[in-house]
Amino acid sequence: MNRRALALGALAVSGALALTACGSDNNSGKEGGSGSSSAAAAPGSVKCDSAKGQLQASGSSAQKNAIDAWVKNYGQACKDVQINYNPTGSGAGITAFLQGQTAFAGSDSPLKPEEIEQSKKVCSGGQAIDLPMVGGPIAIGFNVPGVDSLTLDPSTIAKIFNGKITNWNDEAIKKLNPSAKLPDLKIQAFHRSDESGTTDNFTKYLIATAKSDWPYSGGKAWQAKGGQSAQGSSGLAQQVKQTSGAISYFELSYASDGVKTVDLKTDAATPAKATVENATKAIASAQVTGTGKDLALKLNYAPKEDGAYPLTLVTYEIACDKGNKAATLPAVKSFLSYIASEDGQKQLTGASYAPIPDEIIAKVRTTIEGLS
Repeated sequence: MNRRALALGALAVSGALALTACGSDNNSGKEGGSGSSSAAAAPGSVKCDSAKGQLQASGSSAQKNAIDAWVKNYGQACKDVQINYNPTGSGAGITAFLQGQTAFAGSDSPLKPEEIEQSKKVCSGGQAIDLPMVGGPIAIGFNVPGVDSLTLDPSTIAKIFNGKITNWNDEAIKKLNPSAKLPDLKIQAFHRSDESGTTDNFTKYLIATAKSDWPYSGGKAWQAKGGQSAQGSSGLAQQVKQTSGAISYFELSYASDGVKTVDLKTDAATPAKATVENATKAIASAQVTGTGKDLALKLNYAPKEDGAYPLTLVTYEIACDKGNKAATLPAVKSFLSYIASEDGQKQLTGASYAPIPDEIIAKVRTTIEGLS
C-alpha cells in the first residue's frame, strides 16, 4: 500500500466556534447543541453527537500521518468539526497545551510529574492525562551506497550517534555485516533539532541497552555532541534520502521512497526488522505505570518474543480528565473516541503504525467516555 496516500491534509469543513483548550468556560452555558448532520455515526460506530466547531491540537510529528488519515475518515461523518493538528514536536505540543492554546496534544513521551501539576491550571478541577493511542517502531534509516541490508546492535548504534564510530567500514560494523560491501565513507549522523518524544524514546532505548556507550540522561532534547540536526521526523527522513552516508532515526511511516532501515541485533537468533507487526509484539509487553486515569506506559526494551522489535515508541494524546471547555468537549470526546475505536486503530496498520494492544486500548476507551 502507498503510505503517501494516507498522508492527507486536514479536512476543511464548516464550523466556527472558538479555539479549544482545557480550562473553565464560564461563558458557555451548555455542552450540547441541536440535532444536525453531525449526529450521524462516524466510522466504527463512534457518534458525532453534538460535536462541532474547531479543535486545535499540536505535538508529535511521529503521529502526523496517522492523524491525517483519522481526520479524513472522521470528517466524512462529523462534518461540523474541523480538526487542525500542527506537528510541532512533542515538547512544543505539551507547552502549547499547558498554556491553554490547544484542546489536546500529541506526545511520544508521557507527561512528567511537574507537567501534570502545571496542567491543573488549565484543567479546571482536574489534570492532564496520557492516553496511549499510536504505537510503532522507531526506524533507523540509512543511506550507504551499495548496501541494501544492514544490521546494527545497540552498542554500535550508540557509538555512531555519539561520534565514536565515524566511518562506514569501521570494524564494528563489518563484524555485524560480514557479507556487506561497506564503503570507505564518512558517517553523517542526523538528530532532531527540536525537542522530540522520538528522541526521548530513541535515547531511552540506548540507555537501557548500551548504557556504557551512551553516557547521557535522556530526554526530549538531544544531548550528545557532534552530528547534524534537522527539524521533525520528516526533516530527518529527507536528510537520509538526500545525503550519502547518512543515518538517522524516525517513525517507520517516514521511511518511504526507498529509505532503507536497520535490522536490530537482539538476543534472538535472527535480527529484528522494523515492522508494524514486530513493534506490536514488543509493545504488548509494556506495563501501565500511570496512576488514576493516567495510562502512561513503561516500554520493554528487552522483549523475549522472537522477532519483537525493541526500539518502539507510543504516542499519547494528552487531554484534561476534567475541566474541558463545555463548548468543545463533545468534539474532543467524539474524535478521541473514534481514533481509539476498533475502526480507528485499524487505520494505523496501513500507515505503518502499530495499533495499541487490546487490553490497553480498552482502558483508553473507558477513560475517554469519562472525560468532562
